[in-house]
Amino acid sequence: MDINQARTFLAVLETGSFLRAADKVNVAQSTVSTRIKSLEDLLGLSLFERSKYGATPSQAGKDFARHATAIVRMWDQAKLTLAVGEDHKKMLTIGGQPSLWDGFLLKWLPWMREHAPEIAIRAQMIASSPVLMQQMMDGLLDIVILYRPEARPGYVVKQIFEEHLILVTSEPSTSELHEERYIYFDWGPEFQADHALNFPELSTPAMNLNVGTLGISFLLENKATGYFPLRIAEPFLQSGELKVIEGAPIFTYPTYVAYAEDQDKQLITIALEGLKKIVSKELPEPGDVF
Repeated sequence: MDINQARTFLAVLETGSFLRAADKVNVAQSTVSTRIKSLEDLLGLSLFERSKYGATPSQAGKDFARHATAIVRMWDQAKLTLAVGEDHKKMLTIGGQPSLWDGFLLKWLPWMREHAPEIAIRAQMIASSPVLMQQMMDGLLDIVILYRPEARPGYVVKQIFEEHLILVTSEPSTSELHEERYIYFDWGPEFQADHALNFPELSTPAMNLNVGTLGISFLLENKATGYFPLRIAEPFLQSGELKVIEGAPIFTYPTYVAYAEDQDKQLITIALEGLKKIVSKELPEPGDVF
């Protein structure tokens, strides 16, 4: 099987038509038909049910879709890896959840640039923990930083720090929680459960935002109150732009790094060293603020 067959299969799957797939991959319809037929012959299975209305994937086609997607992704990743410049000896691909980039991984990148300039880095921001894990297992990512890893044979999962969510306000004249000024910033299922347990009276807040650490800008521009990671809020607490709501519970969640056991040991060692340095030097603990 060649990569064009996989791309053409995915185009037919997406468009539901050999004709529209031909437009998508910029070839003649006959070429699409030939590629799909060759792929079916190679697999010994029928991938689509053809009709005058288009092409519907068979059960085999649905099952093959995940493999075709992985094949195309790995091919694209291989091309990127081979494109590493002469000044770089190795490449590291890293993925992390959005809230972990701001105030953490964005500080790790310049550390790597200074201490390991021979390593080229490609980074991705991916919201879903399962997607991060899957891309790592598919070989598209070397290392992932996330809140909810899945234990899998052949993969290493290590806790690197604890995320502390604290309740802060931009209202200058109060350090108490006022329901009418409260904004619910969504930090995931664990936070949702803890929030419901500790604030049953705020089960239906007037404003519910799932914007991650970008919400800090909203809080600074509008007099309001909400939960944020300590590492994000800390500079604004120091400047006096934000204040801690006294007596409010602090929610703590572990953050993990995950990678394959057979990864390049030298590559992983330098990456982990940098992560540990950022944790020890840059991330505040609640005792540093309260």
